[in-house]
Amino acid sequence: MARPKLKTLREMNDTDLGQKLSDMKADLAKVRSEQAKGTLKKHSGDIRYMRRDIARILTILNERKVMA
Repeated sequence: MARPKLKTLREMNDTDLGQKLSDMKADLAKVRSEQAKGTLKKHSGDIRYMRRDIARILTILNERKVMA
């Protein structure tokens, strides 16, 4: 999965960001469950970047909430 750029995230509207956020949280949950089972091989380093991307989306949403 390609990591979203900050510029493209800022261009999205709130509903698209919310959908992207829920998709990324679901992906993170899936990868974490695979890690707990011990079957995770190729995505072991992606957990850090998934968490950071989720934090970026949440930051953008909170910035917009404060500005409005």
